[in-house]
Amino acid sequence: MMMTPLSLPRGAAMIDVVGTMLTDDDKRRLLNPNVGGVILFRRNFLSIEQLKELVKEIKALRTPELIIAVDHEGGRVQRFINGFTRLPAMANLGKYADKNGIAAAEIMAEKTGFVLAAELRACGIDLSFTPVLDLDYACCAVIGNRSFHRKPDMVARLAIALQRGLKNGGMASCGKHFPGHGCVVEDSHLQLPKDARVLPEMADDLLPFQKMIAQGMQSVMPAHVLYHNIDPQPAGFSAYWLQNKLRQEMAFDGIIFSDDLTMEGATGAGDIYQRTLTALNAGCDVVLVCNSPNMADELIANRLPENPDLQRRWDLIAGRGDVATFNALLQMPEFIQTAQEVAALCELSDTAAAPKVGEAF
Repeated sequence: MMMTPLSLPRGAAMIDVVGTMLTDDDKRRLLNPNVGGVILFRRNFLSIEQLKELVKEIKALRTPELIIAVDHEGGRVQRFINGFTRLPAMANLGKYADKNGIAAAEIMAEKTGFVLAAELRACGIDLSFTPVLDLDYACCAVIGNRSFHRKPDMVARLAIALQRGLKNGGMASCGKHFPGHGCVVEDSHLQLPKDARVLPEMADDLLPFQKMIAQGMQSVMPAHVLYHNIDPQPAGFSAYWLQNKLRQEMAFDGIIFSDDLTMEGATGAGDIYQRTLTALNAGCDVVLVCNSPNMADELIANRLPENPDLQRRWDLIAGRGDVATFNALLQMPEFIQTAQEVAALCELSDTAAAPKVGEAF
């Protein structure tokens, strides 16, 4: 017997679920008023049909429906493989631009965004945390070929084209990792990276974010990076970066997601509740707590600050279009041809390796 969905506004936490179907503990957490969204990982996927059932089960719990997101960038960060188009690393689009010109690469970037979004929307998923707007300084292995290019204008143009494709596929975009993660060596999954540059030296890094905002980017994820010559707090915990720079100077009014607060780059802010309060008070709208059910329980047992803009901003990234329509679209010869063109971009480099453990964001 189908249960009536619980009427409950979306809260400020995005958490994960344990496996390929919901457990009683999953349902208990997802019905907590502090929760507003779910992030899926590779462990949550066996097949397209199983994924559709899991998404349907999550969506049936509450109204408005919980927002469901995934890291599905392409290259080594693609959570769902079997039955999905193999997406290229974004660096492949940069290489395509170097060889064939930026105009031709923009066409392929738009096609890539469209295929990426349409296949996820056919499963009911709302958002992929993409694109990476970091510049490739050739020193940050955790970013590496997830970046489009070293040149900021090239990154901006390819990302804007990808965003057009995402929109055509019923999906919002999420630019990351603000204000730029590409110039550090350390991996924020393992430690807190420190970037010693001063603000004028970061103009190139900020340009793709500014151009994407001007073109309607709906969400942003800050970096777990400390720019210690600019502000004493890492970007995701910094009112300077999130409120002064992003909201006021850059006029961004979409949703700001924290990066995963269980990562080592976030641990300096205290326990999970203290990290959450610091991130929300700095300007994040939603905090991600991943791969730690105990931390999720600890967090949602507490009261979180009120945010009068939260519901409106959640709505900005809800998936658009009917799921059945996207399932029909995937069977059309034109879509199949486009997906083949996108998959062929993988041949520009080896993108077949599985995502590394923890390399979610």
